[in-house]
Amino acid sequence: MPFDVASLLRELVIVLPAVLFAITFHEVAHGWVADRLGDSTARLAGRLTLNPIPHLDPIGALMLVLVKFGWAKPVPVNPMNLRHPLRDMIWVAAAGPAANVIVAAMSLLLYRWSGDLAAPFLADPVRELLRWSFIINLNLAAFNLIPIPPLDGSQILKGLLPRRQLLAFERLEPYGFLILVLFLATGLAHAVLNPLVSALYAGLRFTLSPLL
Repeated sequence: MPFDVASLLRELVIVLPAVLFAITFHEVAHGWVADRLGDSTARLAGRLTLNPIPHLDPIGALMLVLVKFGWAKPVPVNPMNLRHPLRDMIWVAAAGPAANVIVAAMSLLLYRWSGDLAAPFLADPVRELLRWSFIINLNLAAFNLIPIPPLDGSQILKGLLPRRQLLAFERLEPYGFLILVLFLATGLAHAVLNPLVSALYAGLRFTLSPLL
């Protein structure tokens, strides 16, 4: 298959900025909520910035370029600095997916409204960027809600479990990354992600229906 320079340039100009903003906004949301709840670790580390460079993980960035799936460097959070560590970590963890849902909602609205732009040469790239922003943010939110360590869903679940179940779940945490790899490799991810993405999309459509 010949090397498609035009396709590569399109991805660099449109898809990559959408991905970088999604993962950056996700991490900043974690740090901002933690800061509001008493833990200034992320702020003192310079991570409350929308500049993507401090958030880039070298391996995650390489995977992003090679396979279009990557990750950012997690913001540092010290639960012991939070006023109510177990409960507050629910909010800190939920902030990342919530931020992506908000960006997805704004992208969907702007995509619909951008159809009224008069200049086609401007409308097409803008609409393509917004379309990718919607897709990427919705999928990133859904993926992180899966309760497998180290994903955000696992921290949310820990804050909701009774003590006995919490202790059992915490014993699984050292194997979380391996479980996540198997989850992705066996195809179970699609079986779980598709309903999650559909549910988030349905919720957005219902919430935003007066504006669409």
